Amino acid sequence: MVRRYRPSYRASILAPAALLIVIFLTWWATTSFSGIEAWRLPSPSGTWARFLTMASSASLWSKVAVTAAEALSGSLLGLLLALPLAYLIYRLPLVSAAVEPFLGATQALPAIALAPVLVLWIGYGPASITVLCALIVFFPILVSTCVGLRHLNSEILEAAELDGASGLMMVFGIEFPLAAPSILGGIRNGFTLSVTGAVVGEMVMGGSGLGQALTQARAAVDTAGMFVIITILCLLATLVYVAIYRIERSHKYALA
Repeated sequence: MVRRYRPSYRASILAPAALLIVIFLTWWATTSFSGIEAWRLPSPSGTWARFLTMASSASLWSKVAVTAAEALSGSLLGLLLALPLAYLIYRLPLVSAAVEPFLGATQALPAIALAPVLVLWIGYGPASITVLCALIVFFPILVSTCVGLRHLNSEILEAAELDGASGLMMVFGIEFPLAAPSILGGIRNGFTLSVTGAVVGEMVMGGSGLGQALTQARAAVDTAGMFVIITILCLLATLVYVAIYRIERSHKYALA
């Protein structure tokens, strides 16, 4: 059996840091020696100065809070809808046959195409943005949960049934815990995409978060400001991704 190499804790810290340094140096060299205009590509120092100016205003952090709240609420809504449906698909062949042919088509729909429809149904504002985030989160969690449940060890399930496990005990005590790595993988990807959904929603459906700030910076040709906002969005998505990844890894170690 071929052993898979797993990076050490130190490598998992140093490798991303090294890549970040390379990106930063490339950015600095490009702006310093290529002669490119600042409105096309601001320098690292110019972007940092713009960040300090924006960070001194409470409005930036209120926008961060709004976008984070929309993304989180949409993610939780999508999670609450995806898990029960995934279990029904896993348990009931009729539901599986009815739903699964449409999963590919629904995942192909871009978020920006759904936004105008949600505006007609729900209206402008946080409610429609939350629903958009939920739709974006829903499908990755649904698919990964179905995959995880279908690959459960049948011998473990049969042994649990012989020991008297059934109903909710079987669902929450055996099946979902065993499928947790796949479920958490879907949650990790879905929750990260929810940040994108919130920004797209704010840009199309109105709002008072970072999407609105990004639109205003674009209209003002404030490229440095756009870089600041994009960096904050990347940090938000990264924090969510890393947090769920750590939970996923700790669960794997617990099972081992």
